Amino acid sequence: MANSYFQFKQFRVEQDKCAMKVCTDSCVFGAYVNVAQAKRILDIGTGTGLLALMAAQRTNATVDAVEINPDAQIQAKENFSNSPWAAQLQLHAESLQQFAKHSQQHYDLILSNPPFFLSSLKSDNTAKNMAKHTGELLFEDILVFTKQHLIQQGKLCLLLPPPEAAYFAKLASAYKIHLSETVEVYTRIGGKCIRHIQTYAFELSGEPIVKKLFIKDENDVDYTTGFKELLRAYYLFID
Repeated sequence: MANSYFQFKQFRVEQDKCAMKVCTDSCVFGAYVNVAQAKRILDIGTGTGLLALMAAQRTNATVDAVEINPDAQIQAKENFSNSPWAAQLQLHAESLQQFAKHSQQHYDLILSNPPFFLSSLKSDNTAKNMAKHTGELLFEDILVFTKQHLIQQGKLCLLLPPPEAAYFAKLASAYKIHLSETVEVYTRIGGKCIRHIQTYAFELSGEPIVKKLFIKDENDVDYTTGFKELLRAYYLFID
């Protein structure tokens, strides 16, 4: 049974009300994304608020977070309020589609770990289905919002499994939103690629940069140096 919370060095994520718990790939994503120059950030489908909190730890930017699920809304709001960055974090308890209808805000950075199983069988857990499958939030919704609300020099960053990442990149090109970098995240050295961290921009700058990140060594025992350096500011067990 998953813990009711996940303790980081500077904040705690309560997760008992959320279908999707804190997981390693989301933490890698939250730690990797470059937030240094951002003044306004949006986290689409914030869930527990994890990505918004990780961003707030490293920047003075205002971080907006959109969430449609009522239980996740309560959880994220509590996690924001109990964090050291409550003044920076703003929860919008509605769908992205609803938010788009009234928001006039433009963003330097848009983050999302969106629903991603395009063709997988759905489980009997409705909350988990909503969190993990495209349905309430379509890839096209993210692209339309990005087209309207991302500044010209801004970045869109996503975490997706490889098949869905390839599909999203093809879809994004039709909106003239271009893939500039992919980080392939592997379970271990010599292991399976489980996620792509994708960075998109309006400007087309040649072939996308491709990097690799391995979570554990080839024996699947110790975390790699790259992983530890990335998560050092967050994970309690990394000194």
